[in-house]
Amino acid sequence: MVGLFSIMGHEKCESYLIFSGEAALGDNFRTFLYFLGLAYCFLGLSAITARFFKSMENVVKHTRKVVEIDPVTQTEVVRHEKVWNYTIADISLLAFGTSFPQISLATIDAIRNVGNLYAGGLGPGTLVGSAAFDLFPIHAVCVVVPKAGELKKIADIGVWLVELFWSYWAYIWLYIILKVWTPDVVTLWEALLTVLQYGLLLTHAYAQDKRWPYISLPIERDERPEEWVPEESPYFIRESLDKIDFSETSPMSEEHGETVDIFSIHSVNPTDQKYERVRQIDDNVAQISDKAKEMMTEDLESLETKKLKNSYLRMGRILWQSLLLPWRFLFAFVPPCHIAHGWISFICSLLFISGIAYIVTRITDLISCVTGINAYVIAFTALASGTSWPDLVASKIAAERQITADSAIANITCSNSVNIYVGIGVPWLIDTLYNFIAYREPLRIQDAGGLSFSLLVFFSTSVGCISVLVLRRLIFGAELGGPRIWAWITCVYFMLLWIIFVVLSSLKVSGFI
Repeated sequence: MVGLFSIMGHEKCESYLIFSGEAALGDNFRTFLYFLGLAYCFLGLSAITARFFKSMENVVKHTRKVVEIDPVTQTEVVRHEKVWNYTIADISLLAFGTSFPQISLATIDAIRNVGNLYAGGLGPGTLVGSAAFDLFPIHAVCVVVPKAGELKKIADIGVWLVELFWSYWAYIWLYIILKVWTPDVVTLWEALLTVLQYGLLLTHAYAQDKRWPYISLPIERDERPEEWVPEESPYFIRESLDKIDFSETSPMSEEHGETVDIFSIHSVNPTDQKYERVRQIDDNVAQISDKAKEMMTEDLESLETKKLKNSYLRMGRILWQSLLLPWRFLFAFVPPCHIAHGWISFICSLLFISGIAYIVTRITDLISCVTGINAYVIAFTALASGTSWPDLVASKIAAERQITADSAIANITCSNSVNIYVGIGVPWLIDTLYNFIAYREPLRIQDAGGLSFSLLVFFSTSVGCISVLVLRRLIFGAELGGPRIWAWITCVYFMLLWIIFVVLSSLKVSGFI
């Protein structure tokens, strides 16, 4: 078992993370400590993801003031339109941002290998493994996130098909580079074309969203939410409105001529033009809200009382908060999300993600050094799962809060495209450019056969995944949610596909098959 585990007989690892005395510790103890450190770094990634996602929401919500002249009355009409296109936000901010841990790790790995004729193994292995994690486990989670019986479907099938095409083409393109055009090497032009195709993806998706003639697919879209991610309504109102007997209240006055969202009364900015109509709401609605608040407050107080009696739960909560405390202190330096429409918070979050990715890279090298485990195996499993955590959190939030499945699923398919076009393309471009200038040599890929085999396995299993999504659309009318038992069956099926990918890929790069 030299490939997968070569702990017996491998040379003593003299590398260290913090101090040289680490080399004197036993290999088993060092392995335990490094895996513990890796898990703690992934905990940090999950902690910064919430801040990152909130800042991204603020960026997408940014609007601009547009003044137009009414052709009939010749008066000025002021309206506010969104700066960001719905589809472009999914592909760029959401997909690129949640894939940033993998991109950072691959770029750091490439910079460390500058001047080496062989590319590093962590970057490509992590990104291909991350693609499998995105497609299978994240789809598995998103399918069961909606409430029992709730269905969430893709509203714009045309855009999703475009994104799916570029996702599949990304892996076909990677296989062509590795095994067809220039086997086992990557040239400067191949790396450059890989990066440029991300721009083609953005252009094609935008064209489909705007239904440009001759370019877009002639597929109509269903109604989709006005907001990229809807505002969260207060929990006590959201959960208890169904418990109130509305027959005791009188209907709203029809003279107002429109229905106003009752949740807008809780706006923190009552002077906002968007909420000026709240004064016209019938008093009964306010009474309903007060009644809902009282009911849920009583329920919550009872629930909290029961929880406080459980000492084990209390101790577990204290331990969890203690673990998060260093990360929360560190991330407290990220500016508030409302400053500069969220851009400063967005960029700072990405910088923190890059820093954590660098530490993850160092720890992974040490694990491979101490245990003798093939670096590709670690990349396919631990690194791919850990660095894909922001993808999982973002898709789960979108699946919970959006009324459609567009962003949740688009994040998965687009993240896979970003992994190849940017995550692999940019690091390879850095190394091939240096090698071309310094040596006039291309970049050689170690274990290209194992990587190309993983691509074939991923492509085959992904067909099974997408086929089930299409089948769910035909049977239930939606990709996510539906009858609880079928949602869980789909979840288990997706997880089995991921296990098949991980096992076969690990066995191949380890030399067993």
